[in-house]
Amino acid sequence: MTDAAAMSLPEHAWAGWSPCTPGCVTHAADRVPASRGARRAAVFVRAVMGAMVSGRRIAEPETLRARAATLLDSLGIRLEVTGDSTLSAPGGTGTLVVANHISWLDILALLAVEPVVMLAKREIAGWPLIGSLATRAGTMYIDRGSLRELPDTVREMAARLRDGQSVMAFPQGITWCSGTGGSFRRATFQAALDAGAPVRPVTLEYVQHGVPTTVAAFVGEDDFGGSLRRVLRADGLTVRVAVHRVLRPMRDVDDRRRVAAQAQATVCGARLPLHQEIPALELAR
Repeated sequence: MTDAAAMSLPEHAWAGWSPCTPGCVTHAADRVPASRGARRAAVFVRAVMGAMVSGRRIAEPETLRARAATLLDSLGIRLEVTGDSTLSAPGGTGTLVVANHISWLDILALLAVEPVVMLAKREIAGWPLIGSLATRAGTMYIDRGSLRELPDTVREMAARLRDGQSVMAFPQGITWCSGTGGSFRRATFQAALDAGAPVRPVTLEYVQHGVPTTVAAFVGEDDFGGSLRRVLRADGLTVRVAVHRVLRPMRDVDDRRRVAAQAQATVCGARLPLHQEIPALELAR
Protein backbone atom coordinates (compact mmCIF):
# COMPACT_ATOMS: atom_id res chain seq x y z
CA MET A 1 0.00 0.00 0.00
CA THR A 2 1.34 3.44 -0.83
CA ASP A 3 1.62 6.19 1.79
CA ALA A 4 -1.06 8.17 -0.06
CA ALA A 5 -3.44 5.21 -0.01
CA ALA A 6 -2.80 4.63 3.67
CA MET A 7 -3.57 8.26 4.47
CA SER A 8 -6.88 7.98 2.62
CA LEU A 9 -8.11 4.93 4.57
CA PRO A 10 -11.46 5.49 6.31
CA GLU A 11 -11.68 6.10 10.02
CA HIS A 12 -14.34 3.40 10.38
CA ALA A 13 -16.00 0.69 8.35
CA TRP A 14 -18.91 2.84 7.16
CA ALA A 15 -16.71 5.46 5.54
CA GLY A 16 -16.05 4.39 1.97
CA TRP A 17 -12.56 4.14 0.53
CA SER A 18 -11.46 4.28 -3.09
CA PRO A 19 -8.02 4.33 -4.71
CA CYS A 20 -9.35 6.42 -7.60
CA THR A 21 -7.81 9.85 -8.23
CA PRO A 22 -8.29 12.51 -10.91
CA GLY A 23 -5.48 10.68 -12.71
CA CYS A 24 -7.99 7.91 -13.46
CA VAL A 25 -10.18 10.34 -15.38
CA THR A 26 -9.77 10.65 -19.13
CA HIS A 27 -11.75 11.32 -22.28
CA ALA A 28 -12.53 8.36 -24.51
CA ALA A 29 -13.09 10.66 -27.50
CA ASP A 30 -11.75 13.95 -28.82
CA ARG A 31 -12.85 16.99 -26.83
CA VAL A 32 -15.45 19.29 -28.30
CA PRO A 33 -14.13 22.75 -29.32
CA ALA A 34 -13.76 25.24 -26.47
CA SER A 35 -16.40 27.46 -28.04
CA ARG A 36 -18.93 24.64 -27.92
CA GLY A 37 -18.01 23.93 -24.32
CA ALA A 38 -18.59 27.59 -23.49
CA ARG A 39 -22.03 27.51 -25.09
CA ARG A 40 -22.88 24.42 -23.06
CA ALA A 41 -21.74 26.20 -19.90
CA ALA A 42 -24.05 29.13 -20.61
CA VAL A 43 -26.99 26.80 -21.24
CA PHE A 44 -26.19 24.83 -18.07
CA VAL A 45 -26.13 27.99 -15.92
CA ARG A 46 -29.47 29.09 -17.37
CA ALA A 47 -30.91 25.63 -16.67
CA VAL A 48 -29.71 25.74 -13.06
CA MET A 49 -31.10 29.23 -12.57
CA GLY A 50 -34.38 28.13 -14.10
CA ALA A 51 -34.55 25.28 -11.61
CA MET A 52 -33.77 27.60 -8.71
CA VAL A 53 -36.55 30.03 -9.56
CA SER A 54 -38.97 27.11 -9.36
CA GLY A 55 -38.83 27.64 -5.60
CA ARG A 56 -40.59 24.96 -3.60
CA ARG A 57 -42.10 23.53 -6.77
CA ILE A 58 -38.71 21.92 -7.48
CA ALA A 59 -39.69 19.22 -4.96
CA GLU A 60 -42.77 18.29 -7.02
CA PRO A 61 -41.99 14.98 -8.80
CA GLU A 62 -42.78 16.06 -12.35
CA THR A 63 -41.01 19.39 -11.96
CA LEU A 64 -37.93 17.72 -10.48
CA ARG A 65 -37.85 15.05 -13.20
CA ALA A 66 -38.13 17.66 -15.96
CA ARG A 67 -35.45 19.90 -14.42
CA ALA A 68 -33.01 17.00 -14.00
CA ALA A 69 -33.52 15.95 -17.62
CA THR A 70 -33.00 19.55 -18.76
CA LEU A 71 -29.73 19.82 -16.82
CA LEU A 72 -28.40 16.65 -18.43
CA ASP A 73 -29.41 17.89 -21.85
CA SER A 74 -27.76 21.27 -21.25
CA LEU A 75 -24.46 19.43 -20.68
CA GLY A 76 -24.85 17.51 -23.90
CA ILE A 77 -25.43 14.23 -22.05
CA ARG A 78 -27.79 11.64 -23.45
CA LEU A 79 -29.83 9.45 -21.06
CA GLU A 80 -30.50 5.79 -21.90
CA VAL A 81 -32.72 3.70 -19.61
CA THR A 82 -33.10 -0.07 -19.84
CA GLY A 83 -35.19 -2.47 -17.76
CA ASP A 84 -38.10 -1.18 -15.71
CA SER A 85 -39.25 2.35 -16.48
CA THR A 86 -39.55 3.39 -12.81
CA LEU A 87 -37.34 3.07 -9.76
CA SER A 88 -40.15 2.55 -7.24
CA ALA A 89 -41.82 -0.83 -7.02
CA PRO A 90 -45.57 -1.18 -6.51
CA GLY A 91 -46.64 -1.74 -2.93
CA GLY A 92 -47.47 -0.07 0.33
CA THR A 93 -43.95 1.09 1.14
CA GLY A 94 -41.32 3.06 -0.66
CA THR A 95 -38.40 1.35 -2.37
CA LEU A 96 -34.75 1.44 -1.36
CA VAL A 97 -32.95 2.21 -4.62
CA VAL A 98 -29.24 1.34 -4.64
CA ALA A 99 -26.72 2.03 -7.39
CA ASN A 100 -23.00 2.10 -8.08
CA HIS A 101 -21.49 5.55 -7.72
CA ILE A 102 -19.33 7.32 -10.30
CA SER A 103 -20.22 11.00 -10.47
CA TRP A 104 -22.38 13.84 -9.23
CA LEU A 105 -24.14 13.32 -12.55
CA ASP A 106 -25.52 10.04 -11.17
CA ILE A 107 -28.02 12.03 -9.12
CA LEU A 108 -29.30 13.96 -12.13
CA ALA A 109 -29.60 10.77 -14.18
CA LEU A 110 -31.60 8.95 -11.50
CA LEU A 111 -33.87 11.93 -10.82
CA ALA A 112 -34.54 12.15 -14.56
CA VAL A 113 -35.82 8.56 -14.40
CA GLU A 114 -37.92 9.06 -11.26
CA PRO A 115 -37.66 11.66 -8.49
CA VAL A 116 -36.86 9.92 -5.20
CA VAL A 117 -35.34 11.08 -1.92
CA MET A 118 -31.56 11.15 -2.30
CA LEU A 119 -29.09 10.24 0.43
CA ALA A 120 -25.94 12.25 -0.30
CA LYS A 121 -22.74 13.37 1.40
CA ARG A 122 -23.10 16.56 3.39
CA GLU A 123 -20.50 18.39 1.31
CA ILE A 124 -22.91 18.62 -1.64
CA ALA A 125 -25.09 21.06 0.30
CA GLY A 126 -22.28 23.61 0.07
CA TRP A 127 -21.66 23.31 -3.67
CA PRO A 128 -22.47 26.44 -5.67
CA LEU A 129 -25.84 26.29 -7.42
CA ILE A 130 -26.14 22.49 -7.29
CA GLY A 131 -26.08 22.40 -3.48
CA SER A 132 -29.03 24.73 -3.12
CA LEU A 133 -30.92 22.79 -5.75
CA ALA A 134 -30.26 19.46 -4.02
CA THR A 135 -31.43 20.82 -0.68
CA ARG A 136 -34.64 22.24 -2.13
CA ALA A 137 -35.30 18.84 -3.75
CA GLY A 138 -35.43 17.23 -0.30
CA THR A 139 -32.04 15.50 -0.24
CA MET A 140 -31.05 13.72 2.98
CA TYR A 141 -27.46 14.49 3.92
CA ILE A 142 -25.05 12.26 5.81
CA ASP A 143 -21.63 12.94 7.28
CA ARG A 144 -19.68 10.01 5.87
CA GLY A 145 -16.98 10.44 8.51
CA SER A 146 -19.36 10.20 11.48
CA LEU A 147 -20.29 6.73 12.66
CA ARG A 148 -22.39 8.29 15.43
CA GLU A 149 -24.91 9.69 12.92
CA LEU A 150 -25.44 6.38 11.15
CA PRO A 151 -28.20 4.87 13.38
CA ASP A 152 -30.28 8.04 13.14
CA THR A 153 -29.86 8.09 9.36
CA VAL A 154 -30.98 4.45 9.10
CA ARG A 155 -34.02 5.18 11.27
CA GLU A 156 -34.98 8.18 9.16
CA MET A 157 -34.60 6.17 5.96
CA ALA A 158 -36.80 3.39 7.38
CA ALA A 159 -39.43 5.93 8.44
CA ARG A 160 -39.53 7.46 4.98
CA LEU A 161 -39.79 4.03 3.37
CA ARG A 162 -42.71 3.12 5.65
CA ASP A 163 -44.41 6.38 4.65
CA GLY A 164 -44.24 5.35 1.00
CA GLN A 165 -41.24 7.49 -0.02
CA SER A 166 -38.57 5.82 -2.11
CA VAL A 167 -34.99 6.53 -1.01
CA MET A 168 -31.87 6.44 -3.19
CA ALA A 169 -28.48 5.46 -1.70
CA PHE A 170 -25.00 4.67 -3.00
CA PRO A 171 -23.83 1.77 -0.79
CA GLN A 172 -20.22 1.96 -1.97
CA GLY A 173 -20.05 5.10 0.15
CA ILE A 174 -17.72 6.83 -2.29
CA THR A 175 -17.20 7.21 -6.03
CA TRP A 176 -15.11 4.85 -8.17
CA CYS A 177 -13.92 5.75 -11.66
CA SER A 178 -15.26 2.50 -13.14
CA GLY A 179 -18.33 2.37 -10.92
CA THR A 180 -17.96 -1.30 -10.01
CA GLY A 181 -15.19 -1.17 -7.39
CA GLY A 182 -15.50 -1.38 -3.64
CA SER A 183 -17.96 -3.28 -1.50
CA PHE A 184 -21.53 -2.37 -0.65
CA ARG A 185 -21.80 -1.16 2.95
CA ARG A 186 -24.63 -2.88 4.75
CA ALA A 187 -26.18 -0.19 6.93
CA THR A 188 -28.56 1.23 4.33
CA PHE A 189 -30.03 -2.23 3.72
CA GLN A 190 -31.05 -2.42 7.37
CA ALA A 191 -33.49 0.41 6.66
CA ALA A 192 -35.20 -1.72 3.99
CA LEU A 193 -35.40 -4.71 6.33
CA ASP A 194 -36.80 -2.58 9.18
CA ALA A 195 -39.43 -1.05 6.90
CA GLY A 196 -40.29 -4.25 5.02
CA ALA A 197 -39.40 -2.42 1.80
CA PRO A 198 -38.18 -3.83 -1.53
CA VAL A 199 -34.70 -3.05 -2.87
CA ARG A 200 -34.20 -1.84 -6.44
CA PRO A 201 -30.66 -2.39 -7.81
CA VAL A 202 -29.56 0.04 -10.54
CA THR A 203 -26.39 0.03 -12.62
CA LEU A 204 -24.92 3.28 -13.94
CA GLU A 205 -22.42 3.44 -16.78
CA TYR A 206 -20.94 6.29 -18.83
CA VAL A 207 -19.88 5.91 -22.45
CA GLN A 208 -18.63 8.21 -25.21
CA HIS A 209 -19.88 7.15 -28.62
CA GLY A 210 -20.55 3.73 -27.11
CA VAL A 211 -17.06 3.36 -25.63
CA PRO A 212 -16.75 3.11 -21.81
CA THR A 213 -15.28 6.30 -20.37
CA THR A 214 -14.14 7.70 -17.02
CA VAL A 215 -14.57 11.33 -18.09
CA ALA A 216 -17.67 11.75 -15.91
CA ALA A 217 -16.00 10.32 -12.80
CA PHE A 218 -15.79 12.60 -9.76
CA VAL A 219 -13.12 10.98 -7.61
CA GLY A 220 -10.33 11.58 -5.13
CA GLU A 221 -9.38 15.20 -4.60
CA ASP A 222 -11.33 16.33 -7.65
CA ASP A 223 -13.45 19.47 -7.29
CA PHE A 224 -16.82 20.27 -8.78
CA GLY A 225 -15.50 23.01 -11.06
CA GLY A 226 -12.85 20.77 -12.59
CA SER A 227 -15.32 17.95 -13.09
CA LEU A 228 -17.83 20.28 -14.70
CA ARG A 229 -15.22 21.62 -17.12
CA ARG A 230 -14.34 18.10 -18.25
CA VAL A 231 -17.98 17.20 -18.79
CA LEU A 232 -18.58 20.38 -20.78
CA ARG A 233 -15.82 19.36 -23.19
CA ALA A 234 -16.87 15.68 -23.44
CA ASP A 235 -18.10 14.57 -26.86
CA GLY A 236 -20.83 11.98 -27.31
CA LEU A 237 -21.33 11.39 -23.58
CA THR A 238 -24.18 9.08 -22.58
CA VAL A 239 -25.24 7.87 -19.15
CA ARG A 240 -26.78 4.42 -19.21
CA VAL A 241 -29.18 3.53 -16.41
CA ALA A 242 -30.03 -0.17 -16.11
CA VAL A 243 -32.99 -0.64 -13.77
CA HIS A 244 -32.97 -4.24 -12.50
CA ARG A 245 -35.77 -6.35 -11.03
CA VAL A 246 -36.51 -5.66 -7.39
CA LEU A 247 -35.24 -7.74 -4.51
CA ARG A 248 -37.79 -8.46 -1.79
CA PRO A 249 -35.89 -9.30 1.38
CA MET A 250 -37.75 -10.92 4.27
CA ARG A 251 -36.81 -9.70 7.72
CA ASP A 252 -37.13 -13.13 9.37
CA VAL A 253 -35.09 -14.85 6.65
CA ASP A 254 -32.58 -12.35 5.26
CA ASP A 255 -30.06 -10.16 7.02
CA ARG A 256 -28.41 -7.01 5.73
CA ARG A 257 -25.21 -8.86 4.81
CA ARG A 258 -27.12 -11.17 2.49
CA VAL A 259 -29.22 -8.40 0.94
CA ALA A 260 -26.15 -6.20 0.37
CA ALA A 261 -24.36 -9.09 -1.35
CA GLN A 262 -27.36 -9.79 -3.59
CA ALA A 263 -27.67 -6.14 -4.54
CA GLN A 264 -23.97 -5.80 -5.29
CA ALA A 265 -23.99 -8.92 -7.46
CA THR A 266 -26.92 -7.52 -9.44
CA VAL A 267 -25.49 -4.01 -9.82
CA CYS A 268 -21.92 -4.96 -10.66
CA GLY A 269 -22.52 -8.29 -12.38
CA ALA A 270 -19.40 -10.01 -13.62
CA ARG A 271 -17.62 -6.78 -14.56
CA LEU A 272 -14.24 -6.28 -12.94
CA PRO A 273 -13.28 -2.93 -11.39
CA LEU A 274 -10.23 -1.05 -12.60
CA HIS A 275 -8.96 -1.10 -9.01
CA GLN A 276 -9.28 -3.61 -6.22
CA GLU A 277 -10.35 -2.77 -2.69
CA ILE A 278 -7.80 -3.25 0.06
CA PRO A 279 -8.51 -6.76 1.50
CA ALA A 280 -8.43 -5.56 5.11
CA LEU A 281 -11.42 -3.33 4.46
CA GLU A 282 -13.38 -6.32 3.21
CA LEU A 283 -13.20 -7.74 6.73
CA ALA A 284 -13.99 -4.43 8.39
CA ARG A 285 -17.37 -3.72 6.78
